[in-house]
Amino acid sequence: MGSKVPQLHVFFFPFMAHGHMIPIVDMAKLFATRGVKASVITTPANAPYVSKSVERANELGIELDVKTIKFPSVEAGLPEGCENLDAITNEVNKELIVKFFGATTTLQEPLEQLLRDHKPDCLVADIFFPWATDAAVKFGIPRLGFHGTSFFSLCASNCLALYEPHKNVSSDSEPFVMPHFPGEIKLTRNQLPDFVKQDMGDNGFSMLLKALKFAINCL
Repeated sequence: MGSKVPQLHVFFFPFMAHGHMIPIVDMAKLFATRGVKASVITTPANAPYVSKSVERANELGIELDVKTIKFPSVEAGLPEGCENLDAITNEVNKELIVKFFGATTTLQEPLEQLLRDHKPDCLVADIFFPWATDAAVKFGIPRLGFHGTSFFSLCASNCLALYEPHKNVSSDSEPFVMPHFPGEIKLTRNQLPDFVKQDMGDNGFSMLLKALKFAINCL
């Protein structure tokens, strides 16, 4: 008699924002429909958003569950219960956004505890968690990076970081050509996010962005 093939167990860890959580949960369901045991990792305040999809999947016989880790909202200087970026992105106070990203860097230890307790075979973690690679390596499992934007967007972001064409124009409304792109694709500084246009120095947020760029280049 042939030996039974052990069931693979994959962890899915989305960034705490709906635009990241929804597609990763959908991805986890796709894995589960193909016989993989899938677990979605999130925080207590985000769990209700994930649980509805998980319950519907379970009703269809799909093996999918939710595991939670504590998010240090108050410790990071955020309002109590603020565990989703969508709750603060419309506010004028950009300092809260920086604090939110800073808080995510403290999640490595609780993630590692989950890896230790449940011993999954693979970790699919959001690109906003560059430290997840180190956590996966520590437990000898592969880490796959999830990036919600398109390949074109990734190429454009990398091009801006490498060649900085936006720094060669005299105003925010003057068009510049994206170098090394097919055709003649033009942008202005007005179309770029603030963290690309401005030199943010060596604060915690800029260090995270540098880590993200390194992680993207390593994928």
